[in-house]
Amino acid sequence: MTMQHVRPQDQIVAEKAPALAHLIVVGNHKGGAGKSTVAMHVAIALLRMGKRTGCLDLDTKQRSLTRYIENRASYLARRGGALPQPQYLPIRESAARQLDDAEVEDGAVFATAIRRMSDACDFIVIDSPGADTQLSRLAHAHADTLITPLNDSFIDFDLLGAFDPDAPDVVRPSVYSEMVWESRKRKAQTHRRPIDWVVMRNRTSASRIEAKNKQKVGDALKALSSRIGFRLSPGLSERVIFRELFPQGLTLLDLDAEGGEGELRMTHIAARQELRDMFIALKLPGLEGEPLRF
Repeated sequence: MTMQHVRPQDQIVAEKAPALAHLIVVGNHKGGAGKSTVAMHVAIALLRMGKRTGCLDLDTKQRSLTRYIENRASYLARRGGALPQPQYLPIRESAARQLDDAEVEDGAVFATAIRRMSDACDFIVIDSPGADTQLSRLAHAHADTLITPLNDSFIDFDLLGAFDPDAPDVVRPSVYSEMVWESRKRKAQTHRRPIDWVVMRNRTSASRIEAKNKQKVGDALKALSSRIGFRLSPGLSERVIFRELFPQGLTLLDLDAEGGEGELRMTHIAARQELRDMFIALKLPGLEGEPLRF
């Protein structure tokens, strides 16, 4: 009996799964930390860097990122101009009464949205709700980069970790950190890739009165980061400009762009530098060594 040789053209080649976009999830189970502001600015920064970028808003009740994008579309319709606009797909949470049915439906909706958007995008920025929901857990478990904005206070820190004021070196993970830990395990099992978790200190204060508390928060975050494995990044300070830009759907990066407001004050320049520092700290793939275009 002779051995038959299989010609290369006769071999059955396994069809590769379509490549998915890099998922940037902005997550925190507490409201008021600046998630939507961070998500929109990261999306516009990526567009300015020439990357095809889409957005998903999983906060189906608050819908802050959705309104931000809608405000931007209305502004461009009124004023015209050449401001970049991220692609956007609306997401609806399941209305099924049975929990199992709702989770299956939410999972299908999320997977379909990611596949559809990946066909046209390099990056997808996902704004997750300030609560523990099925859609939020799905996003965290699929994240490539997880950004957790955190107000610079122990009220927000409590979501990440808890510690004894008399023994600040002893820090243990709290409810949100445990959820991220489970998401990391799930991601490793299903995708064989890690989640790069970046905790961002937002709304830091320069007040001398709060300097001692700020130092304590910083020390606690450093202790926790070495234990559960996140990177610390500078965030965005508390500035009126962010509240002023939201109704128009604009970001700091639009102020001096063609079709934008065309006015940059000194405080805006300082805020934009914070945004640059934040963006560099994310270390997103495909942007290594690229000069910033904003």
